Amino acid sequence: MKKEPDLESALSRNRRWIVNNQIKNIILRCPDEIAPISFLQKKFKSLDLQGNALNWLKKYPCCFEVYFNNDEYYCRLTKRMKFLVEEEESIKDSQEPVFVERLAKLLMMSKNQRLNIMKINEFKRNFGFPDDYLLRIVPKYSDMFRVVNYTGRRSSMHIELISWKQEYAVSSVERLAKKEGHDPRFSCSLPSTWVKSWERFREFNSAPYISPYTELGGLVEGSMEMDKRTIGLVHELLSLTLWKKASIIKLGHFRREFCFPEKLNVLLLKHPGIFYVSNKYQIYTILLREGYNGSELIEKDPLVVVKEKFGELMQEGLHEYNRRHYLINIEKKRKKGVIDVKPERRKRGSDEVSEQDDDRGGDLGGILDAEERKRFYKVLFDDDAK
Repeated sequence: MKKEPDLESALSRNRRWIVNNQIKNIILRCPDEIAPISFLQKKFKSLDLQGNALNWLKKYPCCFEVYFNNDEYYCRLTKRMKFLVEEEESIKDSQEPVFVERLAKLLMMSKNQRLNIMKINEFKRNFGFPDDYLLRIVPKYSDMFRVVNYTGRRSSMHIELISWKQEYAVSSVERLAKKEGHDPRFSCSLPSTWVKSWERFREFNSAPYISPYTELGGLVEGSMEMDKRTIGLVHELLSLTLWKKASIIKLGHFRREFCFPEKLNVLLLKHPGIFYVSNKYQIYTILLREGYNGSELIEKDPLVVVKEKFGELMQEGLHEYNRRHYLINIEKKRKKGVIDVKPERRKRGSDEVSEQDDDRGGDLGGILDAEERKRFYKVLFDDDAK
């Protein structure tokens, strides 16, 4: 599939955002929400980081407050960061009905209306589910869900749907068709110059739409009807995610539950007008084209909005740190008698001053260039974070 810069940007992973989000969660689980730096240092390996935890945390003064007490460094969230955490929790509480509907829809699309909990956990952040969804949602809606284990093994625990909600059994394709007053059909977002792709799309779209909420019935694997249902199912799954994208490998984990073909990626590549497939960072990821305008999400879930605020706060602190560090380096050079200081170095982008200390934890640099900062704001999230 031909690379498209805007969509590649939408698929980009930002390692710093992932790590800081995980550090935030670690601190929140600590007593009094205060974590010793030595404790965070031990966690760095699980975060796939090397180097000094203290140096990393100091790069984000708007997010993390580092202080020294009783011969040891500690870290806690800043007031601004705590406000964002409270805002995120408030949104999760208010969106509980949305989470219930999403979970029900997932189960309704599955073969036996039940899904393995470990597999759902791989996708829970894609759908915005809170970490404690098993305690927060499932018991509270016991008329709809129940946890079952038919083998006795811990890995065999499933969530099962016990109440079918017909009002949920409407896909995003069907909902849009009803709104616009036409039969359900997929939309194509390809340039008009892709003549052959448009011809294949029109041929595929001319066949009747098959809702992913209908039973398989007599559908035969490999048939046009089965392919139509599979494409509709993947389309619906992506439409339920926060960022309208997912890892194809993780989708493949649900092959039996959703009756996906063995070579799902091959089928998806046949429909470039509906999906965009990328192998960025050696991970095949699929994105729903109609969910984006350029590299921007068209409709942003409230959770996406608050997560973007976290990214902006993180970047604000990083920019402040880099600026201060840059001026310190300038002053050091002046004291040493180095007159020819080149401010152009500030334009180097993400590998700027913050990589000049003794931290070697990967792409840790600051972003002083305005265009680079703008690009950073658009590329904050990774739905594959563990």
